[in-house]
Amino acid sequence: MSDEKNDVRLKWSRYYSAFVPAQPAPGLFDRLKAASGAIGGIAVTGLLCGLMLGNGLAHPLLVAPMGASAVLLFAVPASPLAQPWPVIGGNVVSALVGTFIAMLIPDPTLAAAVAVGLAIAAMSLLRCLHPPGGAVALSAVLGAAHTPPSYMFALVPVGVNTALLVAVAIIFHRLARHNYPHLPPKAVSAHGTSDPAPARRSPTQRDIEAALDQYGETLDVNAADLQAVLRDAELRAAERSHGSQNCGEIMSRDLITIIDTQSVAEARALLLERRLLSLPVLDKAGRVQGLVGPLDLARQGESVRDIMTEPMLVMEDTPVARLLRPLTSGTRREALVVDGEKKLRGIVTQTDLLAAVALRA
Repeated sequence: MSDEKNDVRLKWSRYYSAFVPAQPAPGLFDRLKAASGAIGGIAVTGLLCGLMLGNGLAHPLLVAPMGASAVLLFAVPASPLAQPWPVIGGNVVSALVGTFIAMLIPDPTLAAAVAVGLAIAAMSLLRCLHPPGGAVALSAVLGAAHTPPSYMFALVPVGVNTALLVAVAIIFHRLARHNYPHLPPKAVSAHGTSDPAPARRSPTQRDIEAALDQYGETLDVNAADLQAVLRDAELRAAERSHGSQNCGEIMSRDLITIIDTQSVAEARALLLERRLLSLPVLDKAGRVQGLVGPLDLARQGESVRDIMTEPMLVMEDTPVARLLRPLTSGTRREALVVDGEKKLRGIVTQTDLLAAVALRA
């Protein structure tokens, strides 16, 4: 009986938790940027509409739903509901639907209800669902009580307002270096092949979409974005589980190196003879200068200094978890372990990392 009471309490606690405000993920600076973007977006839209339509600067032609659109465009620009087609298409389609219903149904209460419902249906069918569109449809119906309904409402002011607001949002986010219009992150291989890096291969987007289908609800998140978030969370969990182990414990210490003044031919011979994938480059004092691998041999140069690349440097006390991302991204095969004077102490390769992870699994 006590278990049943606990289940009921848990259910109700989860239900009421939905009414508690969630902590915002972005910081204060990001919130201020969103607010400033909305201020600029509405101001520019109102001023330009006033100038374009002859109302003058003192009489901006704005419709109230633009405020709701601005919230999505500037506060949550990655949302599928805030992309250019949902914003423009959703508002214009809803305005057309609201005007049509206002002409068809004389009773304002019934017309308002039908207009909002049909606007949702039309936006869903046209894949331009935009929450402020419901307010646009409602505005078209309520406005018909004072002004004869006209399909021009969908063009002026709704269409012009929305197009200008989206244009300002694109410019604002470009200046702020935000990804808008939002393109989901693509797991690109460092080698230019179709396969993503090993750490980014699971779960697949098809797995995510299948999981979302089981909920039976429409979520305001792109499947590709959710896939990237889940992969990042998995990697963070792996980093946390290996956080107590450091590079000094797993590094290889007996290293084959080359001096930066030696010739490229000597580096080639050493790589081939010892079957190495990387060759640390040192100066005469033993300090790390760079790294040479088989691919670097294709570069033009006489000495190793001419063809070496910048290595990833870590300390002996660097947690192994710090290497999970760079060594599984496909861009690096190793990290050089150095002391405070940049003198070489060891190397951690992908093989060393794999062995460490396997032993701790």
